[in-house]
Amino acid sequence: MVMGTAMAKDRPNILLFTADDLHAKSLGVYGGRPTDLTPHLDAFAVTAMKFNRAHVNAAICAPCRAIIATGRYSHRSGAMGFMKAREDVPDIVTTLQNAGYHAGILGKYGHSTPKTSMTWDYHFDQKELGNGRNPEIYYQRSKTFLQQCKTEGKPFYFMVNSHDPHRPYCNPEKLTKGAAMPSRTYDPAEVTVPGFLPDLPGVRAELAQYLNSTRRLDDTFGKVMQALRESGFADNTLVVFISDNGIAVPFAKCNAWFHSSRTPMLVRWPGKVNAGITNDRDFVSTVDLFPTFMEVSGVTGPDGLDGRSFVPLLKQQSQADRGYVFTQIDSKAGGDAVPMRSVQSGEYGYIYNPFSDGKHWYRNNNEGKTMVAMQAAAETHPGIAARIELFRYRVPEEFYDLKNDPDCLHNLIDRPDLLASIELLQTQLVAHMTRTNDPMLPAFQNRTDRAAVDEILLKTYGPPQDSAKKKRTKKKAEKKQKDK
Repeated sequence: MVMGTAMAKDRPNILLFTADDLHAKSLGVYGGRPTDLTPHLDAFAVTAMKFNRAHVNAAICAPCRAIIATGRYSHRSGAMGFMKAREDVPDIVTTLQNAGYHAGILGKYGHSTPKTSMTWDYHFDQKELGNGRNPEIYYQRSKTFLQQCKTEGKPFYFMVNSHDPHRPYCNPEKLTKGAAMPSRTYDPAEVTVPGFLPDLPGVRAELAQYLNSTRRLDDTFGKVMQALRESGFADNTLVVFISDNGIAVPFAKCNAWFHSSRTPMLVRWPGKVNAGITNDRDFVSTVDLFPTFMEVSGVTGPDGLDGRSFVPLLKQQSQADRGYVFTQIDSKAGGDAVPMRSVQSGEYGYIYNPFSDGKHWYRNNNEGKTMVAMQAAAETHPGIAARIELFRYRVPEEFYDLKNDPDCLHNLIDRPDLLASIELLQTQLVAHMTRTNDPMLPAFQNRTDRAAVDEILLKTYGPPQDSAKKKRTKKKAEKKQKDK
């Protein structure tokens, strides 16, 4: 229900813009290079509040977007991977529609609609948006939606989802059908390779095309903001910009490391949020968006939300219990269960990988030419070979000094002098898993008993789903390693 009797024109609108697989440090305002990569987003940041400790709670597209839609962690909604949430779980779109809001979505429609009963008033998906990579089409579709809202006299919830910079990255010589050229392209010499990857020519070549896609994302954001300005709604619209997970390369997306889940978060709310402010202190995450949007809109939200409104932070007020963020992976594309649980503070990060048994061979569909380059280099570089070994098999527990090692290169889990810090994060994780009835809690509690953990995984996720393709890929990689 709506609190108060404000006219529709006086009720705040909400525009949530998501990038697809964007590395947080790609934005200029987050220290990205080259400095001209994201001019529209950098200009927007001057008018907004920037959060430096923002994270997604699941670093994969579908479960991340289900968390946004339901305000619940994956195991609390049922959307533990590329699967639907339970129908009895309330969602943000229906809740706002029942309060008189007009709901629209551009792009990522399926992943952002985790319930069959969840329907949007206005929607266009990837193929109708130049493969989700055409700024001008986003502009035109946004103008139409905003005009509908004006005609109907309704406030709006508008979720705009770019398909950039998701793979396939932008190759100017072979544009995806329907996609537009970015306003600028880049070459490998302009790439700053993230610290969690080796600086190899093949990595640079692929990341140059990622930069092209990121520039086109920025072009799209600029066109959507233009449509908002022209509509006359900008002064009464909360705009939030995030990414749905980290970059689609090894050691980022589809994992639980720092750069897997870290997202840029920019929030503009004219007259309510001071421009140009940075919050370096508080952890916020995607599970907090639902309750935040409820407070902004004045709508009474459903019970059972796992997050908390961060409106007090937008008003530069203090808010207790913002010292940790909890992230997780359950199942990835193809249904393969690779559960991970993580807790991060401003200083350290702890990860529990119950699937890591020394035999499970991890892979995902985000490895690309970067992994090809790493595998070739590993033949003569033991350090890169060791990184690939960790990526493929993991270890049950990881602990990182995030202040000095945000790229998570040095696992400190066996350091006796850090035992107190390790146990503190483990205690925080157990408390979180207990609060949210996480099915991986018994696995953590029995983590030294491999048979017990395997039984819990089987009960939770069912039998392993090793595909024939995965087995062939693993066999080929192992043979290559053996022949070295």
